[in-house]
Amino acid sequence: MEEFKIIDHCLMVRLPEEIDHHRAGYICEQADWYIVKKKVDHVVFDFENTRFMDSSGVGIIMGRYKKISCFGGKVYIVHADRQVRRILRLSGMDRIVEVVEDQNEKEREKYEK
Repeated sequence: MEEFKIIDHCLMVRLPEEIDHHRAGYICEQADWYIVKKKVDHVVFDFENTRFMDSSGVGIIMGRYKKISCFGGKVYIVHADRQVRRILRLSGMDRIVEVVEDQNEKEREKYEK
């Protein structure tokens, strides 16, 4: 289940296990409501539980980036696994949003290679 919270003027969006076009509309609608009505400064997408993301996930991030950047805000990505980071890199999203690296994930990847 998606979870939306505001912490210190940041919208925190905990994304579901699977992000596809069926869930994307709801996530976009809810996130936009928070951005406009609650006047948040930044958006943080938490991918900790996400195991699958298609192009709909990129669309969610891009749309929220366009909306929040109009107000001078930024988009951050946290807890993205290797597959999600790969999709962000291939789509070019990693150049416009900040992907916050998890130190434990870096250590894990070092030993997986």
